[in-house]
Amino acid sequence: MADGTETESRKLLGRLREEMASEAAGQERLDRITHLIADSMRCEVCSIYLFRDEETLELCATEGLAAEAVHKTRMRMGEGLVGRVAKYGQVINTADAPSEKGFRYMPETGEERFSSFLGVPIQRLGEKLGVLVVQSREEREFSADEIYALEVVAMVLAEMAELGAFIGEGAALSPLHQHSVVLKGGPAQEGSAEGHVWLHEPRVVVTNPIAEDPQRELERLNEAVEELRVGVDKMLEISQGGDKEHLQVLEAYRMFANSKGWMRRMEEDIARGLSAEAAVEKEQSQARARMSQVSDAYLRDRLADLDDLSNRLLRILTGQGNNTGAELPPDPILIARNIGPGDLLEYGRSLKGIVLEEGSVGSHATIVARALAIPLVVHVDRITTEALNGDHILVDGDHGVVHLRPEESVVGAFRDKIAMQAEAQERYASIRDKPTVTRDGQQIDLVMNAGLMADLPSLPSSGAEGVGLFRTELQFLLQNKMPKRSELVAQYERVLDAAMGKRVVFRTLDIGSDKVLPYMKHVAEPNPALGWRAIRVGLDKKGVMRMQLQALIRAAKGRPLTIMFPFVAQAEEFRAARAEVEKTIAREKRLGHTLPETLEIGAMLETPSLAFAPQKFFEEVDFISIGANDLKQFFFAADRENELVRRRYDTLNVSFLSFIERIVERCAVSDTPLSFCGEDAGRPIEALCLAAMGIRCLSMRPASIGPVKSLLLRSDLGEIRKIIADARHRGDQSVRPAVMDWLRNNG
Repeated sequence: MADGTETESRKLLGRLREEMASEAAGQERLDRITHLIADSMRCEVCSIYLFRDEETLELCATEGLAAEAVHKTRMRMGEGLVGRVAKYGQVINTADAPSEKGFRYMPETGEERFSSFLGVPIQRLGEKLGVLVVQSREEREFSADEIYALEVVAMVLAEMAELGAFIGEGAALSPLHQHSVVLKGGPAQEGSAEGHVWLHEPRVVVTNPIAEDPQRELERLNEAVEELRVGVDKMLEISQGGDKEHLQVLEAYRMFANSKGWMRRMEEDIARGLSAEAAVEKEQSQARARMSQVSDAYLRDRLADLDDLSNRLLRILTGQGNNTGAELPPDPILIARNIGPGDLLEYGRSLKGIVLEEGSVGSHATIVARALAIPLVVHVDRITTEALNGDHILVDGDHGVVHLRPEESVVGAFRDKIAMQAEAQERYASIRDKPTVTRDGQQIDLVMNAGLMADLPSLPSSGAEGVGLFRTELQFLLQNKMPKRSELVAQYERVLDAAMGKRVVFRTLDIGSDKVLPYMKHVAEPNPALGWRAIRVGLDKKGVMRMQLQALIRAAKGRPLTIMFPFVAQAEEFRAARAEVEKTIAREKRLGHTLPETLEIGAMLETPSLAFAPQKFFEEVDFISIGANDLKQFFFAADRENELVRRRYDTLNVSFLSFIERIVERCAVSDTPLSFCGEDAGRPIEALCLAAMGIRCLSMRPASIGPVKSLLLRSDLGEIRKIIADARHRGDQSVRPAVMDWLRNNG
């Protein structure tokens, strides 16, 4: 095959095209394919292994090995040479297979007679489907041309598998995208939803992987690449004069679009018999494989650029743009690799649920999903390759579980769960207007978190007594340029109007860390969570802070105004920020603008250092809100975006509760109002224990107020405090088991 490789390769692909057009059943088609590959490559053996589940490969067809081994020989991912090809997605080419590290002898196949081994992965855009192997008695390594030819064939096999060409008996030959799948991710927004899949970026289906006329395919590729380049040039033209860093990214994007190496490789693929679409996808698959092996963030970003360009090129070639003609189902569950807050807001409340392959619990999209009360699960591997538009899907946002194409028994149990949740919400509605007073007479104020106008309609229906945190950064994040002061005034005025006299705590701009403004120069930091963010940015960019303070004062129109500064690490930062408020008030007075009736200026305690500030700070500040999400990650030194550690430490850890108690005591000395804000405030057990430690105001998402209030009304904080004290005395790590026992024993 080394001589005249292109002719032989094209001849082999031509025979494969005939197989695709034949009426043969799945197994018969596979058997024919192994025969023609072995024949074309002049090898004694050709075998196709396909995945029967995530971890197990099954021999599904062979020419040259024992026929009785088909559908009986199986191996785990990473086991033997075939398992290693599957696990690492890399070619193994050896003249002496039995002496290779990891070789596994399978006596039932009779393969001991064959020395040479060439294995290539069968994969499509990162989705692992199986392994294609050729073997021969002669001790030799296969040539680069032979490896290339087999990779091209493997790629076509992946396309054929995607199109259902190998459906037959057994798990490995079951129809793709038809069987039931359970996928696990991380819960980012609680709730349950049933619906049908809506892919944010529908996968392009290549229906013609093999070309009859290479010259025509080259012309199609050149025309599509030219259209792609014109599109990228237009993007650059529109962005001229904009953010320098954004322009640099687009320049890199254009460099890839004009890459001669990328173009040359695709032209070679076409010359060997692939269609233009298949050639693009082959290079895209290899880029994705490289991406998974690269740890350098810059290189990963560049490979991601190439991946995105390939998607654009495929859509031009196939005509399968984002508008594929599919209609949004009445109960859409959005599936995406990742999604920005702007795109998510465009979908709005029409979505029943969201599942992301990437995403994070602190991302902008998560904040929007919470504001819209849409169940969200993140870090769900393979969801974009497993799901198809219209698939039936169940999303369990409480436990981070996704059921794709579920069995009827699962659907029944899931619907029972949704019905129970609806029943519980009805019970919560009956106590909505009751004050939250515990059995031992302690009153707890329950307020809500917000960040969008979409949150505000929840204020009266949730039973919240006000807004304990309004995130002002979302308006900045959702635009491509700095909002005008007049726009901010109008936004804050609408918020105060919607609150109808209830207290609203406006947190000033909290950017940095995971919240990057698209129009502000991004500072690369080794650990952004501990870097230039929140009040640190505000004090360094005083013009932005003053504009926001002016907007808040003008929006109040003589009404009470409450302002809170985020991420205060030491008293001097708060004093400097408060001085800016005082200067702004004096300036607004000189300009003749109406001043707020009352003005409260508070600080968010998110760093342990502030808990140990001088007592004078606690006397100066009008109120303190514990920002628990950040405080907890710094207290335990556990990054809340890191799935390996973020669930490792319990909020009800005795050490953390003792720290909270210390903050409560310091505020009590100066009679400083204190609240607790974060995900844990909305979890009934955690809320109960925080109230027992002396917290008298809890700020949470609106949907959590009912469950938290229900438990507090039925509980005695004195008894819970005694349980916590006993657990501390015993040396328990967490009070959760003891509190749960008490709750069970008391119904």
